[in-house]
Amino acid sequence: MAYALQQLINGVTLGMIYGLIAVGYTMVYGIIGMINFAHGDVFMIGAFLSLISLTLLSVLGLSSVPLALALTLVFAAGIAALYGWTIERVAYRPLRGSFRLAPLISAIGMSIVLQNFAQVSQGARVKPIAPLIPGGIQLMNVEGFAVQLSWMQIVIVVTTLAVLGVFTYLVSATPLGRSMRACEQDQKMAGLLGIDTDKTISLTFVIGAALAAVAGLMFLLYYGVIDFFIGFVAGVKAFTAAVLGGIGSLPGAVLGGLAIGLIETFWSAYFSVQYKDVAAFSILVIVLIFLPTGLLGRTDVEKV
Repeated sequence: MAYALQQLINGVTLGMIYGLIAVGYTMVYGIIGMINFAHGDVFMIGAFLSLISLTLLSVLGLSSVPLALALTLVFAAGIAALYGWTIERVAYRPLRGSFRLAPLISAIGMSIVLQNFAQVSQGARVKPIAPLIPGGIQLMNVEGFAVQLSWMQIVIVVTTLAVLGVFTYLVSATPLGRSMRACEQDQKMAGLLGIDTDKTISLTFVIGAALAAVAGLMFLLYYGVIDFFIGFVAGVKAFTAAVLGGIGSLPGAVLGGLAIGLIETFWSAYFSVQYKDVAAFSILVIVLIFLPTGLLGRTDVEKV
């Protein structure tokens, strides 16, 4: 029982990280109906930006961990937002009226560019960082097995839920959110009604990239080590989470992330760790066979 509870805590934490990345995927898909396959690499860039910021602040002698994390969050999210804006301008906007595979191929190319840029500029070796938020709460101790809830895990869960709440409100109750929903339904009609569709789409990419940077910082602080390839692996799993939860649904993205994180964690704990990805994707296939729109997705209405 204690072991299962510990794995539940670990799975929820991992799932929240996947959910943060998946929110960026689902926001972009909800607006333009296309998947930004460079999004996982923006997450990786955000993690490296966080590492660089924390290292520089340490060299400058800043000893306050909360202040260092706040400055790092602003720095990483701001620079990652510029990456998101650039990806939209370079890889998507020129091809928006082209056939549907063209932006997809362009985004994959941008993903490869970002991977190689990180590899060349930061090196291929893993980059470690010392724990910044140590300690936690011992929930129980059963026959010598202590169930721990670390402060870092609490920070990740609270951050993800706060971000989900903020952006759910943004999409549902603000002028920008109404513009996003209008572009999702019909971009041409939204433009005719006075909505700046180019600006709305750019802001969607910017917000998604900033969220990826937040996830990158959480990943760095939780695992304490990153490399240039983490964006591909985490990106594929976050995309899977977005599809599983119902792509286009913000709560669905987080729910899908939780599902993937829990499946991976429990499979690794009780079965062979080498097959944890197989288990996660098998569950995805099963769910989509019986529920093609995902857990919280909605059926598309054909416009006539």
